[in-house]
Amino acid sequence: MRYGRLDGPGSLSLAEVPSPVPGPGEITVALAACGVCGTDLEKLRGNYRTAGVLGHEPVGRIAAVGTGVDRLRVGDRVFVHHHVPCYACDVCARGDLTFCPTYSRTNLDPGGFAETFRVPRENVERGAVLLLDPGVGWDEGTLLEPAGCALTAIRRVGLPTKATALVLGLGPVGILYARLLRALGAAWVGGTELSALRRTAAERGGIDAALDPGSEAAVRAAVDGATGGRGVDLAVVATGHPSVVRAAAGLVRRGGTVNLFGLPEAGSRLDVDLQDLYLRGVRLIPSYATTEPDIAEVHRLVAGGTLALSDLVTHRYPLSEIRTAFATAGRPAEAIKVVVTGPAA
Repeated sequence: MRYGRLDGPGSLSLAEVPSPVPGPGEITVALAACGVCGTDLEKLRGNYRTAGVLGHEPVGRIAAVGTGVDRLRVGDRVFVHHHVPCYACDVCARGDLTFCPTYSRTNLDPGGFAETFRVPRENVERGAVLLLDPGVGWDEGTLLEPAGCALTAIRRVGLPTKATALVLGLGPVGILYARLLRALGAAWVGGTELSALRRTAAERGGIDAALDPGSEAAVRAAVDGATGGRGVDLAVVATGHPSVVRAAAGLVRRGGTVNLFGLPEAGSRLDVDLQDLYLRGVRLIPSYATTEPDIAEVHRLVAGGTLALSDLVTHRYPLSEIRTAFATAGRPAEAIKVVVTGPAA
């Protein structure tokens, strides 16, 4: 079978390997679709320190089940989460599940961009295989994981009642973050984004103001107008550019929160006035990845019609054109969400 393999920085190939066979407690899934995430792009660029497995937003149909698997059946439509925590260590006991040392060591084999992939026993046992509601399509399924990441971040930072928020970087996950803030009752949600295509998608999803970050005066005016000059309760850095953290810190209110959400490039350094943050009581809170309960909650919101996702998918490519899919995903002026499709689509 074929799968997308990372051969090194800047090198992506379509490789051939034997189709995986599920062991005890495992399953294999025939790919229907898998989204190209920003972290996949960073891995290809050589900017991500974790393991080089590509594809972590896959949906498909169960192809085979190993012995001991009784909840799942061949043919079931599923989303599969690639990482799971151990739920037993000190980090997990304190609720920081995505920072569990085991978390990043669990993964799909050989990754989500494969005609068929194997789901390890740990993932199956710990609830990482989610049965898709009949009303949730393949496109929506590929967006459950990034939307789950946004929900995990919102829970981590603690959203005040009738909050005001600004999402800096309206890529696919930034737009999802903004839509979730709106669905969860935020009073005002703004955002900044260079791509006009993505600003339009954000506005279509109900965001109050989608602004070009090149006009700092316009961004400041929008924030001041929405908050009476106080600054937003929450500024979300949904891009990896370090300079955006400085902009976010300047737009948040006294006692407010800056959520470090987008993946920074390895070796990035923080360039903000730390005394200013200290005197204004601004909190910097990072958030990484998501958990099974938050993905399940996002799935419930999508199935119930509270959260719209499918309109964000602008391009679909078969697995045979995975290089083109990655190239398109790297051009934000042309694409929002790019999906790679497989044999089960």
